[in-house]
Amino acid sequence: MSLEQTKALLTAPGAKFEMETVDIRGVPTRVWKNAPPSLRVLAQMVRAYGAREFTIYENERVTFEANYRATAHIARKLIEMGVGKGDRVALAMRNLPEWPAIFFAGVSIGAIMVPLNAWWTSGELEYAMKDSGAKLLFVDGERHERLKHCYAAAPDLERVVVSRAKGDLEAPAAALESLIGAVSDWTSLEDVGFPDADVAPDDDATIFYTSGTTGSPKGALGTHRNFVTNIMSSAYVAARTLLRRGDTPPAMPEPKVMLLVIPLFHVTACSAAMMGAVASGSTLVFMRKWDPELAMGIIQREKVNATGGVPTIAWQLLEHPARAKYDLSSLETIAYGGAPSAPELVKRIHQEFGALPANGWGMTETTATVTNHSGEDYLARPNSAGPPVAAADLKILSLEGESELPVGEVGELWARGPMIVKGYWNKPEATAETFVHGWVRTGDLARLDEEGFLFIVDRAKDIIIRGGENIYSSEVEDVLYAHPAVTDCALVGVPHRTLGEEPAAVVHLAPGKSATEAELQDWVRARLAGFKVPVQVRFVKDVLPRNANGKILKTELRALFAGEAVA
Repeated sequence: MSLEQTKALLTAPGAKFEMETVDIRGVPTRVWKNAPPSLRVLAQMVRAYGAREFTIYENERVTFEANYRATAHIARKLIEMGVGKGDRVALAMRNLPEWPAIFFAGVSIGAIMVPLNAWWTSGELEYAMKDSGAKLLFVDGERHERLKHCYAAAPDLERVVVSRAKGDLEAPAAALESLIGAVSDWTSLEDVGFPDADVAPDDDATIFYTSGTTGSPKGALGTHRNFVTNIMSSAYVAARTLLRRGDTPPAMPEPKVMLLVIPLFHVTACSAAMMGAVASGSTLVFMRKWDPELAMGIIQREKVNATGGVPTIAWQLLEHPARAKYDLSSLETIAYGGAPSAPELVKRIHQEFGALPANGWGMTETTATVTNHSGEDYLARPNSAGPPVAAADLKILSLEGESELPVGEVGELWARGPMIVKGYWNKPEATAETFVHGWVRTGDLARLDEEGFLFIVDRAKDIIIRGGENIYSSEVEDVLYAHPAVTDCALVGVPHRTLGEEPAAVVHLAPGKSATEAELQDWVRARLAGFKVPVQVRFVKDVLPRNANGKILKTELRALFAGEAVA
C-alpha cells in the first residue's frame, strides 16, 4: 500500500486519524481531530489505567493511579504557592518518577513548565532561570547542590522545591517529600482531584531551551496542542507501518514497556516518547545513568519492548561482549534520532535483535516528531529520515527562502503543522526570522524524493550533534576566544562511530603566547557542560582560512582530522 493510500485510509472521515482545519494564530492549520484538547485532559484521562505500572526506577514502581494522585496534590500545592496561569515553573532533575508528576501538575493548571538541561553548568542553568522568569524551581538533590548559590541571582524566583535532598535545606528551599511524601507514599495519598483550571489547546505549556548559532540560548515556547499532536502522530506512524506491511492496525494501542534512557528535558523524551506512553498506558523504565550491561539486565527483567534514543545506545547494546548472557528477545523496536546513524546499524538491529529499527526527524522548535521512519521502510531506505506524518507538511526552499525547489534538489528544509511552537520566549526578532506564517525555517539542508521521504544532507546551522546532544559551535568558540592565548578558533565535528560525531577545535594562538590541548579543554570544561568540551585541539600556525565574506571555511578544517574518526 502506498503512502498516499495509507494516508487516505487512516485519515478518512470518521477514522481515528481524521483531520480538520483550525485557525492557529491566524494560520489555517490541519490538526488531528481526535487528539486530547490539552495536557490537563490527558493527565486526567490516563487514570483509567489504574493499577498498571507507569514508571519504574530501580526499586520504585509507580502505578497510573498513584501518579494521578501525586500529580493532583502537586497541582494544588502549586496554587497554594501562588502559581497561576502563565507563570513559569522550572524543572531541573534527572529522570525520576516525580519528573512527569511535576510536569503534568504544572501544565494542568495552566502554568508554563520550563524543563532545564540537568547536565548544564550552574551558569547555564542560571541564565535559563533568569530568562524564563521562573517563579518556582523543582530540583533534585544533585542539581540543588550545584545551583543553591545561584538562587539569589534569579530575581523572579520565589521558592525552590527539592526532591531527594542530600542534607538539610535552607530557605527558599523546601523538600518535595514534605509536600506529598516519598514516592512509596503516593498510593495512599488522598484522592483530592485536580483543581479547577481553564486550559485551551493553544495555551502556552512549555519552554524548552535550544541554543542558537549566535547569542544566548533561546526558549522555544510550546503549546498544549504541540504535545497532544505527538500522541496522534506516533499512533499514526505505527498504523501506517502495519498497513504498509499488509497487517491490520489494532483498534486500541497495546501497552508496551519502554526503557527510556534519554533525558526528559529533551523534547524527544518528553514529547515523542512520554506523551505516547502516557496515552497508551505504557510503562516507562528509568535508569539513573546509562550503562549497557545494566540496561540489558533491565530489558531481560522487565521484558522491555522498546528502547533507544540515540544511535550510541543501539551500538553499545549490539557490541557489548556480555550481550549473549541476557535474554533480549522481548525487544520489538529500537528507535533513535538526534544524531547521524550508519546504514549498517539499521541492518544489524534487525538481523541480530530481530527488532525493527526506527528513527525520525524533528527539533525543539517542532516539539519533536515531524517525520518518522520505521520498519521495512527504514530497512529499504536506511539513509532517510522518513516521510512526514499526515498532519505535517515539508518543503525545500532555496537558501534565500525565495523559491521552492523541485523534488530531489537540496535546499533548506521548512516544516509546517500543529507541532510547530509559537516562537522564542522574549525574542521577537529571532521569532520573526525563524517562524514564517506557520512554517519553521529549520536551518537543515535536505531533499525530498518522489514519495515524500526526507533526506537530511547537512546542517545549515553550525551545529554538532554528539550522541543526541546539540553542541552549537559558536558557544564553544566564544569560550575559547575568551582565553588570553587564543586569537582565532573554530569548532568542527569529527566522526565517531557510535556517537555520530564529537567536537574538535582548531586554534591559532597569539604571538608569544602558549597553551596546551589539556589547558584549553579544562578552560572550556570550567565554563560549559562536559559534552561540549573539544575531544581534540589542533594548533595551526596561521589564522584560519576564510572566504570573501569572512566566514571560516570549516570544510577545510575538517580535513585536518580526516582519517582520525574515533571508533
